Amino acid sequence: MLNPFFKSKGPYQIDKIIKLIGLKDTQNFGKLKIYDIKDLLTAKVNDISFLHSKKYEKEAFKTKASICVTTENLKNLLPNECKKIIVGNVLLTIAKITELFYPDSITDDFDLTAKDISKTSYKKKVKSGKNVLIGKNVKIGKNCYIGHNTIIEKNVIIGDNCSIGSNVIIRNTVINNNVYILDGCVIGKKGFGFFPNLKKNTRYPQIGIVLIHDNVEIGCGSTIDRGSMSNTIIGKNTFLDNQIHVAHNVKIGDNCIIAGQVGFAGSTNLGNQVIIGGQAGVSGHLKIGSNVQIGGGSGVIKDIPDNTRVMGYPAKNLKEFLRNDKWYTKQLLSTLKPKFPVQQQ
Repeated sequence: MLNPFFKSKGPYQIDKIIKLIGLKDTQNFGKLKIYDIKDLLTAKVNDISFLHSKKYEKEAFKTKASICVTTENLKNLLPNECKKIIVGNVLLTIAKITELFYPDSITDDFDLTAKDISKTSYKKKVKSGKNVLIGKNVKIGKNCYIGHNTIIEKNVIIGDNCSIGSNVIIRNTVINNNVYILDGCVIGKKGFGFFPNLKKNTRYPQIGIVLIHDNVEIGCGSTIDRGSMSNTIIGKNTFLDNQIHVAHNVKIGDNCIIAGQVGFAGSTNLGNQVIIGGQAGVSGHLKIGSNVQIGGGSGVIKDIPDNTRVMGYPAKNLKEFLRNDKWYTKQLLSTLKPKFPVQQQ
């Protein structure tokens, strides 16, 4: 699903983009117009994209982008017809270009257009508590409930038969039907994407949305960041427990069960029927297969294939973990044995 909210300010002449990032037009791009900036798979002819890691080799091979920002070491992974802009720091360069096309994507200031629901067309259409605010460009379906002190900021679509709890903030989000969002959630705000600098950190624009499919439940106090270049997605019939964090671009499949206080770093993909125990952490840019089970408290730092059970830090195959755990337990008990004979009473 394309982002229905953020609109590109393009097209721009390529020479303006080259000048913006401080390079010279060494490849004679001519008068080429660039209409948008997109990820490798969604980019079309006359779009610009980027390749910053070999992890995206397959996507790079398939891209239709006319121009791609990349490094000297990665340029040969791209199609011959895709012209390359070679830089030292791909993501920092792309941040500057994205801000040119989407200048409104950097800040998440409070939506000053939001007004009390009693002053909107949803006064009688939605069952709501006290102090509910609704922003502009908001659509709410039939038979929906909204709790006390909740703010539906601008750019939100809510389907039918949805329940939004109290003290919830939602922005830049599409919610399908039969979705329950419990108290205290924050959904659709910008993700934690920036480039450290001793003088001033540089924010990475977040031009994606959050897409929540049918029959999803999101537990109290959970946060789901909108996507940076693609969307953050929660698959149908997936249940998230309390205090879960889902970072930008994360894609969780269908029928997943995620226990409390699990954290997902950005751009990680989960398959279907994934079960994760409480307080597990999943690093960014990983692929977790379908029918995977991850034990509570685990730390996942590499891809996990389908039909695998893992546990521990770093997470490893469950059988290996249990085998090693017996050894560690035995070693620990041996250190606790007294060093001198215990006298009998």
